[in-house]
Amino acid sequence: MTLHKITLAGALLFTLAGCNSIASSTNTLTDEQIKSQSAGALGYSPSDLSIVSRRTEGTNTYVALKTNDNQQFNCIINGGNLLTLGMTNPPSCAKKGEQIKVAPFGG
Repeated sequence: MTLHKITLAGALLFTLAGCNSIASSTNTLTDEQIKSQSAGALGYSPSDLSIVSRRTEGTNTYVALKTNDNQQFNCIINGGNLLTLGMTNPPSCAKKGEQIKVAPFGG
């Protein structure tokens, strides 16, 4: 690999790291938005869900939810930050302990 390619690769990684930091720090998803979007994906009413935990890393918000009938789910919501102009993709969810299937870009 040439020095030029190494420099470009380093610059790209630095830029991506900066974007992730901006996305994380500008996340505007409220608990109510998370419950509303996740409820639609899970087939529950938002009032049937409670948030057990949530964390944001880069452009993704990871949330653990519990339903009023004691079902537990984990969801990933992509977006909801400055870089996505507040828009989000539909949540990807799975029952607790199961792998979340995330749709590929454009799919």
